[in-house]
Amino acid sequence: MKRTLIITGMLALFAAFTLTHIYGDHFKKHTVAVPLRFDYYYSYDMVNEALEKLHKAYPRLTKLDLVGKSEEGRSIYCMTVNNPRTGDELEKPGVYVDANIHGNEIQGAEVALYLLDYLLSKYGDNNEITRLVDKNCFYVAPVVNVDGRYHFLEGDRPGENRSLQVPYDDDRDGLVDEDFPDDLDGDGDICRMRKRDPHGMYKTDPEEPRLMIRIKPGEKGEWTRLGSEGIDNDGDGRINEDEEGYLDPNRNFGFEWMPRYIEGGAGEYPLSGVGLKALAQYIRKRPNICMSWALHNDGGMFLRGPGTKTEDEYPAKDIAVYDYLGLQSERIIPGYRYLLSVPAVSSTYGDFTEWMVMINGCYGFVSELYMSEQEQFRTFAENKQARALKTISPEKKQEPGYGSFDEDITDRERLKFNDHVAQGELFKPWKPFKHPTYGDIEIGGWVKLSTRLPAPFMLKELVHRNAMTIIFSAANTPEVTMEVFENQKTGQDLYRIGVRLENRKAIPTMSYHAQRVNLYPKDMLTISGVSGKDIKVLAGGVIRDVYADDVSYKEYRPEIQFFAIPAFGKVEYRFLVSGAGPIAIAYSSRHAGKITCTVRLK
Repeated sequence: MKRTLIITGMLALFAAFTLTHIYGDHFKKHTVAVPLRFDYYYSYDMVNEALEKLHKAYPRLTKLDLVGKSEEGRSIYCMTVNNPRTGDELEKPGVYVDANIHGNEIQGAEVALYLLDYLLSKYGDNNEITRLVDKNCFYVAPVVNVDGRYHFLEGDRPGENRSLQVPYDDDRDGLVDEDFPDDLDGDGDICRMRKRDPHGMYKTDPEEPRLMIRIKPGEKGEWTRLGSEGIDNDGDGRINEDEEGYLDPNRNFGFEWMPRYIEGGAGEYPLSGVGLKALAQYIRKRPNICMSWALHNDGGMFLRGPGTKTEDEYPAKDIAVYDYLGLQSERIIPGYRYLLSVPAVSSTYGDFTEWMVMINGCYGFVSELYMSEQEQFRTFAENKQARALKTISPEKKQEPGYGSFDEDITDRERLKFNDHVAQGELFKPWKPFKHPTYGDIEIGGWVKLSTRLPAPFMLKELVHRNAMTIIFSAANTPEVTMEVFENQKTGQDLYRIGVRLENRKAIPTMSYHAQRVNLYPKDMLTISGVSGKDIKVLAGGVIRDVYADDVSYKEYRPEIQFFAIPAFGKVEYRFLVSGAGPIAIAYSSRHAGKITCTVRLK
């Protein structure tokens, strides 16, 4: 193997230079500076450097937490954005964002970094951003699968790399991860191998000779596909049969987890991933999180649960919240679809976002970032005709949204995009290679960074629009005001107090799922005396109809009331209080913070 790589080593230098126009930023050093740039992908080390530079530039608004370490000892960081002058972080609505949970889904980290850079650089200059940062606490973890990002951008993993670096004996030979794909021609990419074979199942595409198409029955073959570049590293007669893992970090969380024979990549048990366990513990210590975004890779979709066919549908009022946020997000990013996870994608047992929703009681979206339709190569008329001819089967139709936005973009069209927009840098021409097992073969095909990733010149719009969807949801976290609308003496030392709590935003103070299963304590409203004043709450309850004087009084402990405030809604309570002097009225909520006021009995 080493001799082969030495022979082809000169190709590596040439290939590196051929990729520098679009992807060459990964072959040379960059200085990370604030404000950040978004015309190339940040390496793992550069992500960490960017976080440190942001923290140094905005120390009053940020905190950089070491969440934990990965299987290979790399650091997982989460940045907190909070203005302490407007309150403690745990007493504000929390917005959580993470990305790159799969090793090859790297562009989500760029969205996360852009979000941080935007929030911090615009604070004080943009009134809306200033208000959002003052109101909310943002927790942003740009890279969850830190080992995966490192290996993907260092060039020693194929484009399909997703796993955590947890060794697993795929071929059951007593060894683990001993037969990875190899960069045989040393060009920094692990592409595909093919061999001329009259008995193969593929032939050259007559419309595009760089591609292969499957033969029809009775046709003579021309090619056999051999998979990713690689050799038989362990000498067992098979090639690339025992690569990394496989432990899928988005199948390893503790809700609806299933073992490997049901859900491939599930791991030995929930949260067996070292970094995932640390991340879960970090999140659990922040119960104020009410909105979650998990940034994934491909399809141009905003996905909500349920994540499996075995789960019950969400409560109708929760669906209304998702519809409001999801449909507005479609408007922010033209072409994206707001869809249900099932059937839009397959069931995902042990899914992170479902763990956030069902166990932590927040609202959560999975954002699938890239649309391959952006790689179309058509005139306006051709595109209009393609859309007119496109049909969606009844099985795919669903509410809200349906189908796949980019299902009609073929490799033929992507090659035209490659040739004329990317100047040939997304697809490597097939080149002869002498393989130690297969003999004369060819290596070529799509390069790693072309797989479900936008070219860097397309990155800026993607990161901005996706960050704006997160900001829109942050603008709709609970925003509660309290008003004492009634303070009336009704007898000797007896007063009637009316309190109105209004939520002006789309996200309720407690999800309806959380209410349904009593996941955590509801919001609380209390009345008590001030400075030792002796007051007694004789009665208290929710006002069902203020005009009809219809109140449902609580039987025990009327000075404490429990409830949740709906989206764009209000609750009203009435108390009968005996005593004199000032009273304290206090509201507290896990997701909407705290409000207190003092009222003098009149």
